[in-house]
Amino acid sequence: MSLTDLVTPLKRQTLSANVYDQLRDLVMSGQMMPGEQISLRSAAEALGVSVMPVREAMQRLVAEQALELTPSRTLRVPRMTAAQFKEITTIRTNLEGLATELAATAPGAVALRDITRWHDEFAAEMDSASPDGSKLVTFNKEFHFAVYAAADMPVLLQMIEALWLRIGPILNYDLRAGSRRVGDKVAMSHHAALLAALKRRDGAKARAALQGDIESAAEFILSTGVLVSDGTPPQTPASAAKKTRAAAGAAR
Repeated sequence: MSLTDLVTPLKRQTLSANVYDQLRDLVMSGQMMPGEQISLRSAAEALGVSVMPVREAMQRLVAEQALELTPSRTLRVPRMTAAQFKEITTIRTNLEGLATELAATAPGAVALRDITRWHDEFAAEMDSASPDGSKLVTFNKEFHFAVYAAADMPVLLQMIEALWLRIGPILNYDLRAGSRRVGDKVAMSHHAALLAALKRRDGAKARAALQGDIESAAEFILSTGVLVSDGTPPQTPASAAKKTRAAAGAAR
């Protein structure tokens, strides 16, 4: 799917902020792949703006380590080492687990309705004959952040967003790759358990469901070889995805 299909043309008065918000959301939700190169001109054309606000947005994302500037001056989505991934996963289980447990203590009716809606959207796409990976990663991100926002702790939410900016491109690799986890609806079962716990206001069970979701996805990602490991060249996301699909087909 091209960048043109993923972004919305912007109005002039809020160009800089909106360009940043859209590109940031693409990185956080996992719509951009590790190692993917980004053209300022192509992004500007997709957004319907000049190159200047895109350059400003890219500079902010580089400063936040969501993008990187290569020695050849090319912008790209950073690859992640296995060690970095494990460290961020450990931090995520604690921070996101805390936000989820707090959200369960007093979820407002509006917050619970939003969480339920995103769960239902994710589940419906999972149940379709041919799940759309792009929609799955979007619905997954919206579901998670609806939960975290319900905790009503803005600083904690900002910390989680910063982690997702770093890990987003690899976070939903299984959803994009069409792995057995998609076929077995592993994420959906964790989401359902999380939602049920929120409705019961059971913080401990909600936290356990969230952590199970994070840890099962991390275990799969670590098994694919798509992360950088010391002394071993990483597979490209495309080749790792092909390998994953082949393995899933052989297992059926």
